[in-house]
Amino acid sequence: MGAANQTHVSEFLLLGFSEKPEHQLPLFGLFLSMYLVTVGGNLLIMLTIASDSHLHTPMYFFLSNLSLVDFCLVTTLVPKMLVNLLTHSKAISYAGCLTQMYFFMVFACLDTLLLTVMAYDRFVAICHPLSYVTIMSVQLCGLLVLLSWTISLVNAVFHSLLVLRLLFCTEREIPHFYCDLTPILKLSCTDTFINNILVYLTTGLLGVLPFTGIFFSYTQICSSILRVPSTGGKYKAFSTCGSHLCVVLLFYGTFIGVYLSSSATVSSWKSSVASVMYTVVTPMLNPFIYSLRNKDIKDALRRLIGRLASLSE
Repeated sequence: MGAANQTHVSEFLLLGFSEKPEHQLPLFGLFLSMYLVTVGGNLLIMLTIASDSHLHTPMYFFLSNLSLVDFCLVTTLVPKMLVNLLTHSKAISYAGCLTQMYFFMVFACLDTLLLTVMAYDRFVAICHPLSYVTIMSVQLCGLLVLLSWTISLVNAVFHSLLVLRLLFCTEREIPHFYCDLTPILKLSCTDTFINNILVYLTTGLLGVLPFTGIFFSYTQICSSILRVPSTGGKYKAFSTCGSHLCVVLLFYGTFIGVYLSSSATVSSWKSSVASVMYTVVTPMLNPFIYSLRNKDIKDALRRLIGRLASLSE
């Protein structure tokens, strides 16, 4: 009964980056700037794609969905961190923590699945160009995105339901600036064997398999590009998937770095810095990578700015 009386904790404590008061305001300014740049960049990408008929193709349809997911991901995590920095508080309610954990799992999983779908799109475009329009139909594109959302939502629901059955006793400190599944499981004073089994299964199915699919796609893409006789043709073929490849490397590089860092050190600060790379920096850089490396996006942005300028006159 004594343990049961301690199961319904009212709040958790997010350790974040620094306990020193003089660090709170600079950190607030830094992350507010990063958040605004991320939100503005991803909204601009979505607006550009939606407003320009030249970009109504499968590749940009998937890109607009990726921008939406990145916007939702940072909005799930950063505003609470900004509030805590501004108020010099570390607290997050039990319900708020589980809600944040749920949406973080949804959007993090969606990132991996959409990057996989985009790799498949590039594979079809380069390796089977004559059949591209037939294969990547509107129905298939919609189905792939719908399937990605469904898998992500169902996965997060299963994890969340299993967390709800756990008992939490006296330990409440989470060594991150947001509520992640693994640290929450470590706080439980009851058996988490089933939870950990599900984590391993989903990591394999939704982590390793998508990465394997991306790796296979780019193996085939590189093989096809190398068979192109002209240097100009090789450059043109690679330019169509260069931006996506940069995003994949950035996403998986920071993702692996987060979990290697988390397993190698118990430092809250180091773990949080590693997490920022995956959860904040990557969504912030994605719009720049696509806009700076993609001629179609740059042309569409110029047309959009021109239309907006003409309306303001």
